[in-house]
Amino acid sequence: MDKIKLNRMQFYGYHGLFPEERKLGQRFLVDLELFLDLRKAGQSDRMEDSIHYGEVYEQVKAVVEGQPINLIEAVAETIAEQLFANCQLLKACRVTVM
Repeated sequence: MDKIKLNRMQFYGYHGLFPEERKLGQRFLVDLELFLDLRKAGQSDRMEDSIHYGEVYEQVKAVVEGQPINLIEAVAETIAEQLFANCQLLKACRVTVM
């Protein structure tokens, strides 16, 4: 299985259990490892045979900068759900939210 890594994506969000976190917000860093078969993309040189990194970035941004969520574990799970819903070629992913 091939892997695409997107590291240290930075966003500002309002997640957390404490009122200060929800009021002041904080910077979140997100690392992704996306697992898929890239052989066809390597041979065809066509975006349709891979995952568009810009679209992935925008999906992650929408979650992190969107509605507040209590736990960063739930932020990570929401990111994973969005990626699987929108990236048909994706076989597995690893999401790290810091």
